[in-house]
Amino acid sequence: MASNESINYNEGSCLQAKAVLAISPPPHLSPCMSLEKMPKRILRSIALLSLIAVQSSLSATSAWAQLGATPVSSFRVPEGFQVELLYEVPLKEQGSWVCMCVDLKGRLIVSDQYGKLYRVTVPTDASKPVQVETIDLEIGMAQGLLHTKDGLYVDVNAPKDGGLFRVLDTNNDDKFDKVEKLIPLNGGAEHGPHAIIEGPDGRLYLCAGNQTDIPELAKRSRVPRIWSEDHLLGRMPDGRGFMKDRLAPGGFILSMKPDGSDVEVVATGFRNEYDIAFNEHGDLFSYDADMEWDIGTPWYRPTRVNHAISGAEFGWRNGTGKWPEYYADSFGASVNIGPGSPTGIVFGKGAKFPAKYQQALFISDWSYGVVYAVSLTPEGASYTGTSAPFISAAPLPVTDLVIHPRDGAMYFTIGGRKVQSALYRLKYVGKDSTAPVADLDTPAAAQARALRKSLEKLHTSTQADAVDLALAQLGNSDRAIRFAARVALEHQPVDQWRGKLKGLKVPQAVITGAVALARSGKPEDQQSIQDTLLALDWSKLSRTEKLEMLRAYQLTFTRMGEGKPEVRNRIVAQLNSQFPTADDDTLLNRELATVLIYLDAPTIVDRCVARMASANSVDEQILYAISLREAKTWTDASRKTYFQWFFDMSSARGGASFGGFIENIRQAAIKNLSDAQKESMGALVGKLPEPKDPLADLKPRPLVQDWKTSDLVAALDAKKSGFNFERGKQMFAVSLCYKCHRFAGQGGIQGPDLTGAGGRFNSKDLLASIIEPNKEISDQYQASQFVTEDGQVVVGRVANLNGNTLQVMTNMLDPGNFTNINRDSITIAKPSPNSMMPAGLLNTLTQEEVLDLIAYLRSAGNAKHPIYEAK
Repeated sequence: MASNESINYNEGSCLQAKAVLAISPPPHLSPCMSLEKMPKRILRSIALLSLIAVQSSLSATSAWAQLGATPVSSFRVPEGFQVELLYEVPLKEQGSWVCMCVDLKGRLIVSDQYGKLYRVTVPTDASKPVQVETIDLEIGMAQGLLHTKDGLYVDVNAPKDGGLFRVLDTNNDDKFDKVEKLIPLNGGAEHGPHAIIEGPDGRLYLCAGNQTDIPELAKRSRVPRIWSEDHLLGRMPDGRGFMKDRLAPGGFILSMKPDGSDVEVVATGFRNEYDIAFNEHGDLFSYDADMEWDIGTPWYRPTRVNHAISGAEFGWRNGTGKWPEYYADSFGASVNIGPGSPTGIVFGKGAKFPAKYQQALFISDWSYGVVYAVSLTPEGASYTGTSAPFISAAPLPVTDLVIHPRDGAMYFTIGGRKVQSALYRLKYVGKDSTAPVADLDTPAAAQARALRKSLEKLHTSTQADAVDLALAQLGNSDRAIRFAARVALEHQPVDQWRGKLKGLKVPQAVITGAVALARSGKPEDQQSIQDTLLALDWSKLSRTEKLEMLRAYQLTFTRMGEGKPEVRNRIVAQLNSQFPTADDDTLLNRELATVLIYLDAPTIVDRCVARMASANSVDEQILYAISLREAKTWTDASRKTYFQWFFDMSSARGGASFGGFIENIRQAAIKNLSDAQKESMGALVGKLPEPKDPLADLKPRPLVQDWKTSDLVAALDAKKSGFNFERGKQMFAVSLCYKCHRFAGQGGIQGPDLTGAGGRFNSKDLLASIIEPNKEISDQYQASQFVTEDGQVVVGRVANLNGNTLQVMTNMLDPGNFTNINRDSITIAKPSPNSMMPAGLLNTLTQEEVLDLIAYLRSAGNAKHPIYEAK
């Protein structure tokens, strides 16, 4: 073995030997031979041979104990790309770098999260070392940097003296010597002031997380300053009390002139967007954070790419209050990514990469160690898109990235939270063309964007025909245009347009106008809005119109009061028979239940309890549980079923706040019981049992067969019709798919969304992916294997980091439970050959049940899919 270190055959070596054998057993070792019974002499000999082989193939990844920065051989990148480690940051001297920019001379300026700024010169001659010099001024702790002809802008996220600063070189000696504060901003720990970028209009754009207050200098706002919580049934704070007092508007984006004047609010409702970027069309995007503690709840929202249109509201609210993205007064995501911790983003413009990467938006996930390439496609006046892993490693706490104008390479940093920091460069060295390409667009999309932007001009100025221009687009089928028109209307004095709403005839325009007036009007407007909505024929409305109409009703109550009993009764008469919907639409059922529970509609409690008891996905069950916590009219049977549900949920798992949320809902419901009702409930209102092992959910059904793909292929080919939709839906729950996967808007988010899987894969491929989860593993969900000095083997995904501690999620069925590993104790780290998805999930299903499950996946949850037609 090419090593100067001697091998010490002590008990510790035996532990490590067993660990090595566990992750890389030699082919001649019988699977029936017990390692515990094996003589130590043989164990040591075999382990030595295995260790030599493993260390030979993992020479870089096993060097963690000697090398602080993640080695380049650990990276997974597309074919033709090459990663270079340019500089390993000395942690004690230069800290942990979290943001950077390129200065006017092509050098990098970087900031330590808790310390100073540094200027980095990367020589063109690779044989020369990288030069790092301290910017010797009393400024640092930046999470946003920008260098323009007007100076170096530094967005400081500090507990006290935070805000946007400009640093100048007043005597042109290539040294900064003056610091001036442009905008005071309160620090918000890691949810404070973040990126600062230059827009195509020459203005500066700054973003901040939800613990930062909009500054007093922001005298103008493209977002109408009428934001509120707007929860018809009330919200509950975070299950662990995190940020319980932070209310709307949440995180925000500001725009200003280069001197820091003329500050305006551009968009609000973010949780913690760390960075922002403009595309070729001058449209602004962010990558917003999730609340990972909410995983498993219906209000959980994954990390997502948002198109930050003028006046946008993205609906972050604390605790249970996050708005679903289909709300009429919110703007949804362009691409949902999944769990993660967003950091730096950048568009690929100027990169010497193949065409598709020049047009991509690159977004960084700090916790799971992935840089995604997001392909955005114009769709009407906004965008839709897809994402795919571009760079990944474990760990890879990516903090920021830039496309360098000098060489067209991507430079990126890792660091943050005092973890080991480093600077890398990614180049394309493959054979594909890297010639600049034109951005994707269509004439229809360009026309739609132009219409949207003409309406957005009305968000900052008034003109005589503003009301008529806005009214004309309230019914536009394009959501972004409709949103821009409503915001434009809300910026005009309500007395100028209230009366004109009666002239609207198109249902979508009527509904959007109702939303605008409910948000902007007075309590005396309530009945006229509700009368307008009551005049609509529910059966003739589209799904979008129904969802937005229900939101309009909610706003009339949250903003204008309980209303008149006779009008409330008419609304009940209009909606009560619609719940549950004939096609079992989860989202429509959610909003119908919200309005009908608020109005105390006849039998609504019984129907909601029945839905809660029968729903396959846990998040749908929780939705009804929280909606019913303060319902008024109960039967004894429904009340007992409701409180029994909390006992049945005791083994469910989710994020760190999951259990707290469930118990808080239960206690809120108990408080509404009289003493007599509590007595009749008995033990159902007593202490809940200790949580069970989530794997216990696997046990209730008996083993049918250890299925292999080959066992079922013939039956799958032979069966052309007669699939049972309801049974397939039930099997999706029985086989625990909902625990990790989202499908048709329901379920977990630790694994990929399976809604579109049936359109991408045939039945055989779907079957094989379930039965043989280790056959092909996406980089996005790749687990890692870690072996420590004491012989511990940990297999899972790095989900968080803090200093030298890796927090590893080892069980996707229990995503909030981490195993901590000290990074210095790791001796071997490599990608795991095994999927995080458990094997054997179909072994309790019969052949017919398996076939129905595959059909259900093919149908995307649509009972009217052609697969269910008689042949």
